Amino acid sequence: MARFRYSRWDGSQDPFADDMPASDVLEELSDDILMGDSPDSALRRLMRRGMQGRFSGLDSLRSRLQQLRDEEQTRLNLAGPLEELRQRLDEILDREHSRLSFEPGEDARMREASLDALPPDVPGQIRELQDYRFVDPDAKRMFEELMEHLKEQVLGSYFRQLAQGMRNIDPEQLARFKDMIAELNGLLERRERGEDVQPAFEDFMQRYGDLFPERPRTLDELLEQMARRMAAMSRLLASLSDEQRAELQQLVDDVMQDMDLAFELDRLGANLSAAFPDAGWDEPGWGMGEDAMPMSATVDALERMHDQEELDRTLDGSYPGASLEDVDEDALRRTLGEPAVRDLRRLQQIEKMLEDAGLVQRRHGRLELTPRGARKMGERALTRVFERLTRDREGTHEARDPGGLAEPTGQTRPWSFGDHGRIDVQRTVFNAVTRGAASEGVVRLHPDDFELVEAEERTETATALLLDLSFSMPLRGHLVHAKKMALALQALIEGRYPHDTLYLIGFSDFARRLHPEELATPGFERTYGTNMQHAFMMAGRLLAQHPRAARQVIMVTDGEPTAHLEGEQAFFAWPPEPETIRLTLAEAVRLSRSGVTLNIFMLEDSEGLARFMERLAERTGGRVFLMDDRNVGEFVLRDYVRHRSH
Repeated sequence: MARFRYSRWDGSQDPFADDMPASDVLEELSDDILMGDSPDSALRRLMRRGMQGRFSGLDSLRSRLQQLRDEEQTRLNLAGPLEELRQRLDEILDREHSRLSFEPGEDARMREASLDALPPDVPGQIRELQDYRFVDPDAKRMFEELMEHLKEQVLGSYFRQLAQGMRNIDPEQLARFKDMIAELNGLLERRERGEDVQPAFEDFMQRYGDLFPERPRTLDELLEQMARRMAAMSRLLASLSDEQRAELQQLVDDVMQDMDLAFELDRLGANLSAAFPDAGWDEPGWGMGEDAMPMSATVDALERMHDQEELDRTLDGSYPGASLEDVDEDALRRTLGEPAVRDLRRLQQIEKMLEDAGLVQRRHGRLELTPRGARKMGERALTRVFERLTRDREGTHEARDPGGLAEPTGQTRPWSFGDHGRIDVQRTVFNAVTRGAASEGVVRLHPDDFELVEAEERTETATALLLDLSFSMPLRGHLVHAKKMALALQALIEGRYPHDTLYLIGFSDFARRLHPEELATPGFERTYGTNMQHAFMMAGRLLAQHPRAARQVIMVTDGEPTAHLEGEQAFFAWPPEPETIRLTLAEAVRLSRSGVTLNIFMLEDSEGLARFMERLAERTGGRVFLMDDRNVGEFVLRDYVRHRSH
């Protein structure tokens, strides 16, 4: 009986941990590679767009960052800290004025005059009110609360969350806080001199760790957190008008002087800006919100926005030497959550996954597809073709049926999904046992254990696939589908008909032999000319090596012949010269007379091409098909299997 164990989702589990084989990633790259992109370029495209249902790409992550920035800017009111304090002061003054209006006597009138003479700026009002004796007890209480709030906000603006445990700051707490900043400055200066400060930092955290809820593990981690925060405060000041900036700076200075922290704080700011110059010091921000937020909350928003901007820059990777390793995982986790970190790790692992699977390799700094990668690309293309043929059973599923005319070879082969044939029980069980699946006398079979009895047809087939590589093929969008068909046919023959032979021949102004991996080389031929004559000549020479085989030519093209050989040179002309047509037809007839069957697949319906193909079919008895390039792979493979099994 199967047993299952469940645990609560904690955000760290990866639901796709075993569900992203390298072959799936390669298939996702295949269209770009076959269109002529380098594997490096195709990989960058994949990393930008991601894989549907598997992981988000960089563009998606950047789009989410942009959305968060837009939301922050919509809410953010940079003048909010001053407005919030002004609103609270106005409420205090209104309450005191109201109480004084009911008080008789000269003292009340003098107090009213004193309140009316307060400076217009917030720091000036607070400074004057500190020496004022309130008549209204609620106004007095509200002002005391405002002063406490102001201290907490200033501390919170420079040290995120640090002031949370310091409400109602008493002289003893303040002295401890000042000592902490002084010791931190000393550690930072020792660090700059190259000293090992980790033991001293651990002792520091033993004594002051309660002031740092984020629990940094190293001095650098703590300093980076503090630098981000203080830089955000500097950006708030830089974002205000001259008048607002002077007012807020004066307010902060007054509070720090009152708490006797100004000197150590200035020293810390100078040290941190020197140690972390790229933290965005004094860079102005902007916002369009109207709600007045407290100072600490405003600095929070600016710090988040800077994190988002830095993440966007590293995810964009447009700077020299950029790498996904530059992305700060902690910042990404804070900003977009744990799923985004898993997506990033997937993106970082893609190239290594492909290399470990032997599908790509990096040579001289360039990523290249390996022969195994080309074969795997063909197998995936073949699988996709057969997925479309599941309702038509004259496909490869019947190609190696051991009954009928097929004869066992004495060999076995691994079973693949979709194969029909007789299972070799002895070999299958042997595989299960040697795999280590036997436990307590029980043999457990795995799909990889199955092997089929190898059987072959009595006839051998030799095929020359002639693939038009002239410039019009990529220009009209045919090249990717034609290359996929070629790779799929190669995979079909290697996997199902190992005794058959396939020659890949590409032709444009000249014809040449191709290896499967060459179909995935970067770029495409920007040459003009469709030299079918040379392609037919090369096919004839190669197929002549198989006199007893059933021989055929499969040609895929989108244009009529426009080039022929004149000695060792290619002659090109458009419209085609009569001599080009004559020599091409003569070569096709020579092939036909030698017993080679011609199958031509036209991807365009131009008048000249149709007229030429009619003449070719008439003279050679070959078959000519006009079809959509998206269906050429399905038709060629199905046609190959149908004729191969007869």
